[in-house]
Amino acid sequence: MPEPIADDVLSSVERIDRAIARIEGAIRNRATKEDALARRHAALKARMAEAVTALDDVITRGSVA
Repeated sequence: MPEPIADDVLSSVERIDRAIARIEGAIRNRATKEDALARRHAALKARMAEAVTALDDVITRGSVA
């Protein structure tokens, strides 16, 4: 017959399980924030490319005239 698990060992295991759950939650939260930041960066990069293209057009038209 197996020995019963001591309360202090069980509570230690429970604390470890809770700590792992907190770490996993933090990882998910960070990944979500990183995804949002990557989307914002891509949108800003696209808008900046459009702005540079528009400025190039203005400069080209000004130098032709």
